[in-house]
Amino acid sequence: MEIITSIKPLLIISVSLIAVLLIAASRKYPNLRESWTILAAITKFSLVVSMLPLILKGKVIEYFLISVLPGLDIKFRVDAFGIFFALTSSFLWIINSFYSIGYMRALKEHAQTRFYICFAIALSATMGIAFSANLFTLFVFYEMLTLCTYPLVIHKETPEAIKGGKRYLTYLLGTSIGFQLFAIFLTYNAAGTLEFSNNGILAGNGSALLLTIIFILFIAGIGKGALMPFHSWLPAAMVAPTPVSALLHAVAVVKAGVFTIIKIVLFVFGVDLASQLGLGHGLAYFASFTIIASSIMALRQDNLKLRLAYSTISQLSYIILGVALLSPDAITGGIMHIIIHAFGKITLFFTAGAIYVATHKTKISELNGIGKQMPFTMTAFTIASLSMIGIPPAAGFISKWYLVLGSIEAHQMPIVIVIMASTILNACYFFNSICSIL
Repeated sequence: MEIITSIKPLLIISVSLIAVLLIAASRKYPNLRESWTILAAITKFSLVVSMLPLILKGKVIEYFLISVLPGLDIKFRVDAFGIFFALTSSFLWIINSFYSIGYMRALKEHAQTRFYICFAIALSATMGIAFSANLFTLFVFYEMLTLCTYPLVIHKETPEAIKGGKRYLTYLLGTSIGFQLFAIFLTYNAAGTLEFSNNGILAGNGSALLLTIIFILFIAGIGKGALMPFHSWLPAAMVAPTPVSALLHAVAVVKAGVFTIIKIVLFVFGVDLASQLGLGHGLAYFASFTIIASSIMALRQDNLKLRLAYSTISQLSYIILGVALLSPDAITGGIMHIIIHAFGKITLFFTAGAIYVATHKTKISELNGIGKQMPFTMTAFTIASLSMIGIPPAAGFISKWYLVLGSIEAHQMPIVIVIMASTILNACYFFNSICSIL
């Protein structure tokens, strides 16, 4: 594996930060301000794409920025998994930027400059997570993402928004500082390094009990993954404007959570160690509970965005389930579901936002007949719903098929039953939504 040193990862992260200054300077000129947003989004995506040929050739791009303390380096590493996540997020940022402009203007939202600034910082943080070469770098950008999205969650500044924002910070900062930071400390103490490795870094570096404790701390500390019981911040954050909901669910925040969990399982513990200690199967059953429980909770929601929020909690656990099974097909299905869910869920939130702009209604029970008024919007909603359910030939079927194959490969037939049962529940709450709205 050839390693190439390049400043491109840093440039990709810096693009949005430079845009922050330009957006702030153009606050009195909305057209110019939003042009900087679009330009930054396109530039970021183009730079990510420019690295793709080297990665497809099996090469790895690295860039060392600074050493804070011995063993604590800010360092970037672009590999196949990282660029996969970066491509998805940076492309969807372009789409979300155009949507945000129309949404924010149509509703004459206040504090639009702050909105675009925080959005830009969030994408820089997301790229930092995608390209992190070690746990320290990942943790820095993980916390940066939490802090810069908080103003977006409380954007409306209503009592409900402030309450949702407090829960958002409490869960995400509380879990990362209380559990994840401690896990990183124990990892460095055991392995002597925080650098990610394809084979993991903890094998042979601690007792089974210690390694199991570290694993549990990591999983509990990644609140953005929305595993139960650390999930309630996500429905609470639905008080935010729809473009923010799309950012939380499709582009950055929750995807950063599952991306981090995958990095921990595959690049800190490694498949062999996780399998030897039985950590994968434990996580798989934990994710299975979240899938079923959140799907049932989605059925009970009349608010459209809340139903989509509980759907996201369930869909994220499909991704976690895939990597937890530790079989090649399951890991493939889980990683595929990152991009499939991202495109499907951003479409669902965009349609929810379009319905709100047109009707100022949020409850499914109040939207009867809206399909006749907004046929194109509801067609998009229906197609995205079919993908989330996993009905062929929609893309969601492919990732779920790999998850089923991976479950069989791992000799976990109960997981196959969970996937089938959850698919039925998915169909119930999505078809219920479609029928109610049409």
